[in-house]
Amino acid sequence: MFSDLYLTKIALQKQLPAGSYLADLPALRHLASVQELPLTRRVTFLVGENGTGKSTLLEAVALAMGFNPEGGSINFRFSTNDSHSQLFSLLTVGKGIRRPKTGFFLRAESFYNVASYLDTLQREDSGTLAAYGGVSLHEQSHGESVLSLVRHRFGPNGLYLLDEPEAALSPMRQLALLSRIRELTEQNCQFVICTHSPILMALPGAEVFELSEKGIQSVPFHQTEHFQLTSLFLQNPERFLRILFEDPSPPSP
Repeated sequence: MFSDLYLTKIALQKQLPAGSYLADLPALRHLASVQELPLTRRVTFLVGENGTGKSTLLEAVALAMGFNPEGGSINFRFSTNDSHSQLFSLLTVGKGIRRPKTGFFLRAESFYNVASYLDTLQREDSGTLAAYGGVSLHEQSHGESVLSLVRHRFGPNGLYLLDEPEAALSPMRQLALLSRIRELTEQNCQFVICTHSPILMALPGAEVFELSEKGIQSVPFHQTEHFQLTSLFLQNPERFLRILFEDPSPPSP
């Protein structure tokens, strides 16, 4: 069947190495058993508890698509800490008939390094920052610099891989990001996003894959642990905190 997506599946082409920490990540064990994860929507969310492997998986997809390990566009070539896993060498990604005209890999943990690299490029070419709003990302707050990137650098016909973009964003700014993502999907863009934000994963029409000890499951966003736990807290924070402080383990959704 014809797909107008740029990225259509994520698959393991080789077995995970025995004894490797990769083999201990639930999501990767599941991927090894089912062989491939189909992507059928313009926005795919990877959600789950810390340590399930979602960021590791997204990083490997980014490398398999030719992005720089620490983030940026296809053309970015810098390294401050060569710490990425070798999972990308075990993956194969399904590519659609159409190729993206642009793209970006945004990861919260190394966004500072991307901003520094852009400043270096600006010193070599004074027009570099024009595509990013004309102002150094370091001269803005973390949250505003992320939104500036998405507003100015992200354009039509692009593939965008985002790892926890909400890390620097207030709830109001997350809504602004949500609106921009929706706008870009209407301009033939595709997103794969790792997130802990119930606000982002509520995007209409998106597919949410929840990564857990059970593997990888497609679920409605309101059935994710993130949404249920947040909802439970907001409904009655006093009771939630009373139970939490009496018992170190949080209440079940």
